[in-house]
Amino acid sequence: VQLVESGGGLVQPGGSLKLSCAASGFTFSSRVMYWVRQAPGEGLEWVSSIYPSTNTAYLPSVKGRFTTSRDDAKSILYLQMNNLKTEDTAVYYCATSSLGDNRGQGTQVTVSS
Repeated sequence: VQLVESGGGLVQPGGSLKLSCAASGFTFSSRVMYWVRQAPGEGLEWVSSIYPSTNTAYLPSVKGRFTTSRDDAKSILYLQMNNLKTEDTAVYYCATSSLGDNRGQGTQVTVSS
């Protein structure tokens, strides 16, 4: 299993970013996929899940602002983040479990004015 995240950066509060995660080494289309994050000095926090049926679930604090999607043909997972807040600052990982299994190196998202 290999997961490679990209798309992070520095953005002002209220801004948007779209994260991508390229997956390989397993049958992506049949797996539930997850986004988790780790803020400075904190543990891993589940952010969202997307099922093979494309049903989704979100952490309440990001629901309505974040949207996760998947392209099974390309084995890519996405996280569209809108109306970002300073508390969204974290390293974001895609993973094969809500606990962060098989997560990649992560991509840094910094929300600051």
